[in-house]
Amino acid sequence: MVSTPALGDAATQLLQGLGHDDCVRVKAALDFAVASYGERLAATGQGACEFSVGVAVTLALLRSDAETRIAGLLFELCIMEPALAQTIEERFGKEVADMVHGVHQLIRLRDLTATQAPVGRGKNAAQEAMAQIETLRKMLLAMASDMRVVLVRLASCVTTLRHFAEKKRFDEVTSNYGREVLDLYAPLANRLGIFQLKWELEDLAFRMIDPEMYKRIAKMLEEKRMLRESFVASSIERLQAELAAAGIRAEVSGRPKHIYSIWKKMRGKDLDFTELYDVRAFRVIVADVKTCYTVLGVVHNIWTPIPKEFDDYISRPKPNGYQSLHTVVNADDGRPLEVQIRTQEMHGFAEYGVAAHWRYKEEGGSNFKSQQYDEKIAWLRQLLAWKSDVADAVTGQEELQKEWVEKLKATTLDDRIFVLTPQARVLELPVGATPIDFAYHLHSEVGHRCRGAKVDGTMVPLNTALKNGQTCEIITAKGAPGSAGPSRDWLGAGYTVSSRTRTKIRAFFHAQELAETLAHGRALVEKTLQREGKTAVNLDTLAHKLGFTKVDDLFIAVGKDKFSLRHVEAALHEPVEVPELQDADVVNKSRASSVEQGAKSGVLVVGTDGLMTQLARCCKPAPPDPIVGFVTRGKGVSIHRASCKNFAEMAAKAPERVLDTAWGLTGSDTVYPIDIFILAQDRQGLLRDISEVLTREKINVIGVNTQSAKGQARMVFTAEIGSTGQLQKAIAAIGEVTGVLEAKRT
Repeated sequence: MVSTPALGDAATQLLQGLGHDDCVRVKAALDFAVASYGERLAATGQGACEFSVGVAVTLALLRSDAETRIAGLLFELCIMEPALAQTIEERFGKEVADMVHGVHQLIRLRDLTATQAPVGRGKNAAQEAMAQIETLRKMLLAMASDMRVVLVRLASCVTTLRHFAEKKRFDEVTSNYGREVLDLYAPLANRLGIFQLKWELEDLAFRMIDPEMYKRIAKMLEEKRMLRESFVASSIERLQAELAAAGIRAEVSGRPKHIYSIWKKMRGKDLDFTELYDVRAFRVIVADVKTCYTVLGVVHNIWTPIPKEFDDYISRPKPNGYQSLHTVVNADDGRPLEVQIRTQEMHGFAEYGVAAHWRYKEEGGSNFKSQQYDEKIAWLRQLLAWKSDVADAVTGQEELQKEWVEKLKATTLDDRIFVLTPQARVLELPVGATPIDFAYHLHSEVGHRCRGAKVDGTMVPLNTALKNGQTCEIITAKGAPGSAGPSRDWLGAGYTVSSRTRTKIRAFFHAQELAETLAHGRALVEKTLQREGKTAVNLDTLAHKLGFTKVDDLFIAVGKDKFSLRHVEAALHEPVEVPELQDADVVNKSRASSVEQGAKSGVLVVGTDGLMTQLARCCKPAPPDPIVGFVTRGKGVSIHRASCKNFAEMAAKAPERVLDTAWGLTGSDTVYPIDIFILAQDRQGLLRDISEVLTREKINVIGVNTQSAKGQARMVFTAEIGSTGQLQKAIAAIGEVTGVLEAKRT
């Protein structure tokens, strides 16, 4: 752990690795900071000057550029005296001033979300709280238009934690701060590949949260440290000797263990400290994959492997692409020793690529929500790795550093924005989202009732584009739910950018139009009943009589002018009263005699008697389709529709096997299988609506095949009908279903 340096040593460390001009600027900023801070204290109780110098020195150890170090020195000064922002811009440039402002934005995020309670209840509360933390992490990165701002914020966190640890301050304030660091900043340091800070942030934050457990693990490590380090060193020496004897060049090094990671493994695997495999561990890095397996053989030849603890992530990489050989062996003293073997390329990929450790440790190997987000994080990690290489270069260093800084400044998460509710809940929205998008993201009813919005406490137009970190409050219309609705203008350009929002608005107007159509149809039917003097008629019975399942379906059909009132008048004057429907009156096609189940097809073959017939599956004829027979080999006469293409081809090849056929008499309940093809715009409830039509027409469905692509649904219903007249009526009704583009018999 690097302690905060004394002010007398600060200049040397602050200027390390910089050119002459940059050294002059950083030294001027240090002098300005020391004079301006004086004896003032930061909010944590630490001397403001000591804190700021500590932040800047930490940034220097990360080999950052001069502007980043200056921002680290001065951002606390602007918190104390906001009026100095203009002075800082005049003396040290707009780039430094913008970075200082960016740090303020991130600190503001902390203040806004510090008291936020997890949303949700019961089992979902923890999941929703974790999802909210992840959104906060993404928001933190997105708010920083210059990614170096995040580095300053991380350096300030570790400096504050060092102060708490030095003063042995353990209270509710330090515990809450430690929890914030573990939830937000340590994972970000990990994702950005800044492992020098990541481990220190985790260990110090854990010490603030649970000082007793921290002390216990530290004591256990210290008690065995000399013995453990000696054993690992001797094991490495022995392996290096064996590898040298085999002519293998390899880099072998111990793996330092950190208190927080040890505690996580003890808790996650319910292990005692003595049972941990990787408290004693080392890593071997070689030139190629073949050598990895050769080294594995050497390791297993020296020590006895534990079979269940071997993982080959080279031949079977983790879902995130991580590759390495992991093995645990019984060492000479009988206790476990972990060994990792990988190539230099695998090591670099694991440290800086998409397969960074946070992917499989934090997400359990699962796919992360946003691939673009992953790619940008991976790119940032590569930039940081490149920066370390650049700092070590002998020639052209300043030019390469300048190029790196420009790339780092341009790399932001600019495809999403993060906006807060008045309760400090963070919502993720597309860039350009408006208060209307924000309202519908909260809840559909909030969106429908939206009448105004306040952004950071100020009233704004509803087409205002929201920005990262703003707090949005929606003003809703009063009254009962459903009493207010959106404006059609919101579907125009500029009011919404989210397709989800527009879909909800369209759904509202569709439901409204349907209600208006229903009311209009009801009024027309009731007016007809009054004119005909039949106001006492049972409307449900009338609807069933006219072929509708529900009376509302009748009203809608009349309201859309798709069903004539003359049919209603005719039904009212029929001399025979329609009896009340009983279960026995409804033909259940599943109980009817189907030719598929062996019922007689009723087909007569002209000039012959007693021939076995079967209905062809290719065209599925049904009365009164014109039909024709074709003599098959071993299966009797196959009956086809006269228009069947398959029959035409067979008849052309063997005309002597064609027979004249016709429909004869069959039972009144005989049904025939046919196929109905439907092309429609895909939507929720489409299959249900079509099924209701077939049910209303008393048609039994024995098979359904559906496919959906590019917003269109293609359906084939295999149904049983008594005649094609019944089928034509059903197809006409299906054509009236919302979204249906085509319905036909195939």
